[in-house]
Amino acid sequence: MKAPFKDFEHLIRLAGLFGLGLLCFGVARAQFVPADFGKYGHYRASAITEAAAKPMVFAGRARCTECHEDEVKEAAPSKHKQIACETCHGALLKHADDPAVEVGKIEAQPLCLRCHAANTGKPSQQPTVIAKEHSDEDSCVPCHKPHDPRMDQEQ
Repeated sequence: MKAPFKDFEHLIRLAGLFGLGLLCFGVARAQFVPADFGKYGHYRASAITEAAAKPMVFAGRARCTECHEDEVKEAAPSKHKQIACETCHGALLKHADDPAVEVGKIEAQPLCLRCHAANTGKPSQQPTVIAKEHSDEDSCVPCHKPHDPRMDQEQ
């Protein structure tokens, strides 16, 4: 006759801990996961209603173009034409509704470096610079127009 497994109580403790972990997970999930989660796939059903209830803050390119068609035309030949105005200028619905509302001054270099700082995660076709080497950390605007930053044009 074979001797019984001598460390059987360790397996019982391990199974008990595993069961306790599952119980804690179930309680936490019931507590923190919203009831409407999963109704439309891996989403909360009320997320759309909550997002729609938030006040609008962006005007959209069409509203910007109503008054600033010259800037849109300036950007047309460059790759910056694909970038929405409010990506750089911020949310401007209040300004679009009332042009007397000031648009904040933009500090060019930190703004440009959001997209153009050298970074191994950027696509190879994305123009990037090391600011210290490229311009000694000066502003980009003396050499590049923000709406059409190509160098092969008259400044």
